[in-house]
Amino acid sequence: MTVTAGILLFALLGILLVFGVPIALAILLSAMVTISLVIPFDVSIIITAQRLATGVDNFTILAIPLFVLAGIIMNNGGIAFRLINLAKIIVGRLPGSLAHTNVVGNMLFGSISGSSVAAAAAMGKIMTPMEMRQKYSLSYSAATNIASAPAGLLIPPSSMLIVYSLVSGGTSIAALFMAGYIPGILWGLSVMAVAYVYARKHKYPVSEKVSWKDKLFIVFDAIPSLLLIIIVIGGIVAGIFTATEGAAVAVIYALLLSLLYKQLKKEQFKNIFKETIEITGMILLLITASSLFSLVMSYTEIPAGISSALLSISANTIVILLLINLILLVMGTFMDITPAVLIFTPIFFPVVTELGIDPVHFGIIIAFNLCIGNITPPVGSVLFVGTSVANARLESVIKTLVPYFIVLIVMVLAVTFIPQLSLFLPQLFDLM
Repeated sequence: MTVTAGILLFALLGILLVFGVPIALAILLSAMVTISLVIPFDVSIIITAQRLATGVDNFTILAIPLFVLAGIIMNNGGIAFRLINLAKIIVGRLPGSLAHTNVVGNMLFGSISGSSVAAAAAMGKIMTPMEMRQKYSLSYSAATNIASAPAGLLIPPSSMLIVYSLVSGGTSIAALFMAGYIPGILWGLSVMAVAYVYARKHKYPVSEKVSWKDKLFIVFDAIPSLLLIIIVIGGIVAGIFTATEGAAVAVIYALLLSLLYKQLKKEQFKNIFKETIEITGMILLLITASSLFSLVMSYTEIPAGISSALLSISANTIVILLLINLILLVMGTFMDITPAVLIFTPIFFPVVTELGIDPVHFGIIIAFNLCIGNITPPVGSVLFVGTSVANARLESVIKTLVPYFIVLIVMVLAVTFIPQLSLFLPQLFDLM
């Protein structure tokens, strides 16, 4: 039954995706057809209805729409400009300083907004014209923006890690959040290393010197935005509030800060709530569809079958992790991050559990791999948004991205085989 059900389930999913069916609907239909063929139809209908209703019946899931709302408010509230000014202060004396400013800006804004697409769009719109005035290559400008945007998905708060927590059986969100810091910073530094070599080769300029008076003003102007991370993450780690309560605090803080900056108009709220509803609806539909998909996999023992198959290839942890990384990297090029987390976590979790790999560490492995898929063709949303914002040719941008891909694959191997890169901070704060 396992082999037949697995082939049917994933074959249907693949066929539906090839024909352009939206991924949430494709997941739902493939799961419904499979479960109706392995158990009586009348029973399968009841189970399906119950699962769709209970799939999002979880208090923790409420954190996702709240973090989405907070990110959209910040995206419209003038915070990006202040973070870019701060980034200029940090890396302004490096060759190709505008490109480095873009990277640091993506790390800061992406972590606060929780969206790599929002970060790539916001930073690209601001940085590309500035870089063009200093004769930067358009493909280099776009590639650096695209390659650095997903770093903010690893640096908390991160909706992706919340989703992983849900499907991995309740892995600590606080531990996952702290685990994302070092890998997220390493992502940004590795992109900066490639950008530095490219800038030195093409003799791109450094930014003008900024007086100490202006530096102090820029730093103080950015502090309220940075305090959001400290308040939300600090509160969650300290146990003052849950991730969901922290998300609510983020919304209130972002709203007050945007009103204080006087860049959020009354007319914008309609579009802010509309965008939040659209994104939330998409994510929740994916979660509830994937919960049925996971139930079908569990009922037909697909994860156990895949676990046995992988372990039959080798009992060596290094070999198994290399295989899992390879599968995640390949599948990440075809799937968005949220559905990939929802589908592949239940499949690989039994394998890594048997190998003794910590669930927090594995969460960062999955996140890092799928973030790379977020910037690769054919489905990389950040790739297409970043290219569109810069008005650059896709072919030239992908060519320029190749060195970035290489260093990021090196980084994902480092994160995979050096567990302390992920576990040091959670252990330091006694979250594990």
